[in-house]
Amino acid sequence: MKVQEIRKMSDKDLNEKLSDLKEELFNLRFQHATGQLDNVMRIREVKRTIARVKTIQRQRELGMLTQEG
Repeated sequence: MKVQEIRKMSDKDLNEKLSDLKEELFNLRFQHATGQLDNVMRIREVKRTIARVKTIQRQRELGMLTQEG
């Protein structure tokens, strides 16, 4: 997911997306531990997307960004 797409989302949508990503990361880690995960790079992508979402949330919290970007 690109930064521009994340910035267009509302605060509520960001919170929902963050919880979905955390759940997906948990499932990916579980699959990796049991040897069922085919694409290990997906873990890295999800972790980075979580970081992007948290960064946008923090910037909004500090007043650095508006919802429009």
